[in-house]
Amino acid sequence: MPTGLIILIAVLGLSSAFGIYRRLTDGRVHETPQHEHVACLDIANQLGTRATLLQFSSAFCQPCKATRVLLSDVVAHEPGVAHIEVNAEEHLDLVKQLGIMRTPTTLVLDHTGAIVGKAVGLPKRSEVTAALTEVLV
Repeated sequence: MPTGLIILIAVLGLSSAFGIYRRLTDGRVHETPQHEHVACLDIANQLGTRATLLQFSSAFCQPCKATRVLLSDVVAHEPGVAHIEVNAEEHLDLVKQLGIMRTPTTLVLDHTGAIVGKAVGLPKRSEVTAALTEVLV
């Protein structure tokens, strides 16, 4: 078998595996064990009385727009829950502090501002509502 064909097969296999991994993990809300608090004066006074969905976005991110629509709709049906969208490019210190690697990233915060969940990519509605159900209990 020619070396070029072996390399092509290896690259296709690795890229397919990575694509499958991303499809399975994007949009899933994962619990965060440390329950770190978001320390940012800009958003502290905007937290919901029961929970907050904190979305990190960037200007040219198409999934960010879909995430905004989804989270706004979820919040409209949950009293005491707020949706805050932060431009990641304007809050690089907060992005670095929280380990935000790409947009959109959504953090689920409890009423004190502690991070209890994190979704990278366009979140799934069912995952967001399940995470909120756990926080609101």
